[in-house]
Amino acid sequence: MKIAHECLASVKEDIKPLIEKHWELVALNQGAIRLNPDWEQYAKLDAAGILRVFTARESGELVGYCVLVVSRSMHYKDHIFANNDVTFVLPDHRAGATGYQLLKYAEEHCAENNISLLNVNTKVHIPFDNLLLGMGFTLIERIYSKCFKG
Repeated sequence: MKIAHECLASVKEDIKPLIEKHWELVALNQGAIRLNPDWEQYAKLDAAGILRVFTARESGELVGYCVLVVSRSMHYKDHIFANNDVTFVLPDHRAGATGYQLLKYAEEHCAENNISLLNVNTKVHIPFDNLLLGMGFTLIERIYSKCFKG
């Protein structure tokens, strides 16, 4: 397994089929909210150094990703926070250490780049809380949503 930090341009075509699979497996409100990534906005964030894309590849094939948005905190202006945009590992690669290695790599990147806090969100219906707790993360917040479409 090769874990790496890649730019969006180098991974974009590889990530497209995985992001579709990711959406199919985890997204709620699929009948009302269709997957439609704003690739232009992602590219702008990448060019500005705000987007961090970490990948897991098996024999060159993309099997997982962790995408962070890194910026100065609006509440704590002396600190930089990394907020998880998406994290996904193909189901047949979840039994091993792929998810751990991917998150550990992102964590190490944050620690080495003066980032004060890494926030990772999970889906309640497909959690990976045990992995995060085992890695020393703390549950700090819950998010509720209500769909107004469909």
